[in-house]
Amino acid sequence: MPETPAFSARRPIRVYLLDDHEVVRRGVHDLLDAEPDLQVVGEASTCEHALARGPALRPDVAILDIRLPDGDGITVCRELRSAMPGLVCLMLTSFDDDDALLDAIMAGAAGYVLKQIKGSDLIEAVRTVASGQSMLDPATTARLMSSLRGPAQDETAAEDPRLAGLSERERQILDLIGDGLTNRQIGKRLYLSEKTVKNHISRLLAKLGVERRIQAAVLVAQVHQPPEENR
Repeated sequence: MPETPAFSARRPIRVYLLDDHEVVRRGVHDLLDAEPDLQVVGEASTCEHALARGPALRPDVAILDIRLPDGDGITVCRELRSAMPGLVCLMLTSFDDDDALLDAIMAGAAGYVLKQIKGSDLIEAVRTVASGQSMLDPATTARLMSSLRGPAQDETAAEDPRLAGLSERERQILDLIGDGLTNRQIGKRLYLSEKTVKNHISRLLAKLGVERRIQAAVLVAQVHQPPEENR
């Protein structure tokens, strides 16, 4: 994975905004631009505009509303990341929707926050995802994993070709990611350093062919789900 740039006032995080509400865009724009290490380089009110103008502005982070008049931010996330693999997307929505969260994760979004978030927390969320970390609440992640697994599990996951290449330690770590644990919590549980856990996660993501830890957790949760419950 490429190294994450070191951001500062001299090299600010370039942010692109997509929201159909002008008041929201202006509020977020002013909030972020007031920070020395953040710079809003453009904004859009429609999916069409975002896809047409976004790539030319070379943003580091795109803040995307999920529900828009001419489409959805999840599709925009997927298409922008296809054009700019290094782009990080932070989904901003009014609704706490597990289906939308799952779709955003599988589209490659690095974070998902509600519009009720405090301004200072949104600023930190932008910095967090720009640094290469995920911005997903562990409790929300655990709830989503639980709903995907369903009430029962079978033993077919270990035989699935997507998981067969993982070592026993990598499988342990993957299961703990699915339970919503952070790297530090996983390290304490397995008596490993955070750096060792991070290295294991990098390898297992490469083996599974996904970019983000939450995508790997969704994959294993879906595999665990009994066949009659898969949709």
